[in-house]
Amino acid sequence: MEDSILVPAEVAEMTRLPLGTLRYMRHCGTGPRSFKLGRRVLYRQGDVEAWIASQYQADQPTPAA
Repeated sequence: MEDSILVPAEVAEMTRLPLGTLRYMRHCGTGPRSFKLGRRVLYRQGDVEAWIASQYQADQPTPAA
């Protein structure tokens, strides 16, 4: 299965985050994995989906023992 390559505007739309927030998260290293191709910042769709899933998992309450 081949991952689509996304530009920041597509990731912002996909995550419903403002583009500035996505840029700031990239700067802090807290957002989805990205890479540069020349001057362009790009994302693999699979990395964005994995980041969304990890955010969902981190927000789930832990069961009481």
